[in-house]
Amino acid sequence: MKKQLGGSRKRLVLFAIGGGLTVIVIAFLLVYFVIFPTSSPKPFTLSSTTATGASSASAGSTARQSSATTGLSGQWQVVSGSQAGYRVREKLAFLPAESDAVGRTSQITGSATFTQSKDTVTITSASFKVAVNTLTSDRSMRDEKIHEIGLESSRFPTATFALQTPVTISVSALNGKVAHVSVTGTFNIHGVSKKETLPVEMSLSGSTFEAVGSLTFPWSEFGMSAPSIGGFVNVTEKATMEFDLHMQRS
Repeated sequence: MKKQLGGSRKRLVLFAIGGGLTVIVIAFLLVYFVIFPTSSPKPFTLSSTTATGASSASAGSTARQSSATTGLSGQWQVVSGSQAGYRVREKLAFLPAESDAVGRTSQITGSATFTQSKDTVTITSASFKVAVNTLTSDRSMRDEKIHEIGLESSRFPTATFALQTPVTISVSALNGKVAHVSVTGTFNIHGVSKKETLPVEMSLSGSTFEAVGSLTFPWSEFGMSAPSIGGFVNVTEKATMEFDLHMQRS
């Protein structure tokens, strides 16, 4: 009888400890994701006012304006100011988080080849590489976890893109304005390659060419599973890859 009572007490103590730990974890996550929600940067975008303002500053003379719209042929390299990363919607248990989880990096390399014929420019080839193992967000715990789950950036430290179909744009639609084009290429994410077509905004401001776009896809499309932390923090079944590329002619 005493042994039974002793065993029952031990079980009660273990249940109490386990319950206490669960309460602590839940309380921590509530504070982490609800009371103090993440501060998410807005999606990348190009606006016509920004593009026009940037170009007008460099178009103070006819000669300057002419240089921005002629001689675009050649190799264009990724330069500083470029960023790429992910955007996902997090959930705490059954409650939606108040903001997206966003991680970004400026560790991007690559180039594009332009050819110009009178009033049109064609991007004939382009390839880019992103060091996804350098992605950072506003939460160090999240940054550590994506090395092991979801993106698994410790196993797959880079993501790449290679243009498959040339893109032709009117120079008049590009210079100081925002051109909206469809871009088709092959993404390699998490070691899986997929051909995708996505909308991209492009603009030429002075000597800098900028391209902004995003791709939303189910995690499974690139062989990934939606991350989950202890069943308390989950993300929705789709992820978004987004980028803002700045290039200058080499």
